[in-house]
Amino acid sequence: MANLVEATTNQQFEDFLAKAGKCLTVVHFQAAWAPQCGQMNEVMAVLAKEHTHTTFVKLEAEAVPEVSEKYEIASVPTFLFFKGGEKVDRLDGAHAPELTKKVERLAVAGNAAAGVDSSTTDLNQRLKKLINAAPCMLFIKGSSQEPRCGFSRQIVGLLKEHNIQFSTFDILSDEEVRQELKTYSNWPTYPQLYANGELVGGLDIVKELAESGELESTCPKTVTLEHRLKTIINQSPVMVFMKGNKEAAKCGFSRQTLELMNDTGVDYNTFDILQDEEVRQGLKTYSNWPTYPQLYVKGDLIGGLDILKELKESGELVSVLKGES
Repeated sequence: MANLVEATTNQQFEDFLAKAGKCLTVVHFQAAWAPQCGQMNEVMAVLAKEHTHTTFVKLEAEAVPEVSEKYEIASVPTFLFFKGGEKVDRLDGAHAPELTKKVERLAVAGNAAAGVDSSTTDLNQRLKKLINAAPCMLFIKGSSQEPRCGFSRQIVGLLKEHNIQFSTFDILSDEEVRQELKTYSNWPTYPQLYANGELVGGLDIVKELAESGELESTCPKTVTLEHRLKTIINQSPVMVFMKGNKEAAKCGFSRQTLELMNDTGVDYNTFDILQDEEVRQGLKTYSNWPTYPQLYVKGDLIGGLDILKELKESGELVSVLKGES
């Protein structure tokens, strides 16, 4: 296929981007030793047939280090999305459904007005869902355990100092959210703090509220750990608590769980227990289940990896995930 190519040098990579112009280019940073890269190449081949105006580029991450370093490629597979020579999105990990969604969305962006309106509506709904994921939601670089810039570190410190219970979203993990939330909230910088779905502001505003003694009354009162766990478990009909996320698992058990889940085609969300030690320890007691991953359907614990394997072998996994049995 003419639109499925391989770049072996930096110059080839640049040439492919230039040739594509304003059309979408998807670059797969891969490694020959990683079997999941081979699997994702098969997905790319299918997508290349369906999206003939999109260019799909395979690039060995270690063979072209100048490109990998420029775009901070730390693991494979990683997918970057370009338009007009500029990076517009990123996907880390072997997640075929998410890759398909991003290609479909970005390939049609800028075409029919109806398509643009639909895409914008879907994104706004996603942003609204993220903003309301917790009573007090903080969008920062990094996490509450590991802030990755000075402003993020300061605002996390202030909230903890005033015993504000909050959840975080790492804007470095999702370029689309990082860019579009600034427009959605009409606030051009990060961090951004939201309380009960409403924008409070950035670091300067939080400092002023702390100095005036209004921070505690502005942010929702601290909730019990049990209430917080129930809220997270019920964020989605199907929730997986694991090490990492659906784009990039961070242990073998979590990776196997994602493979089983992705094979079902059933939509699900994940929670990275490495980002929240309170949830990581508290959920084991709450659920009376000592290990991870943990799968919940409609708020009820199904079990861990071994249970998923048994359900897969018996042919019951899909019906269980859909809440039919």
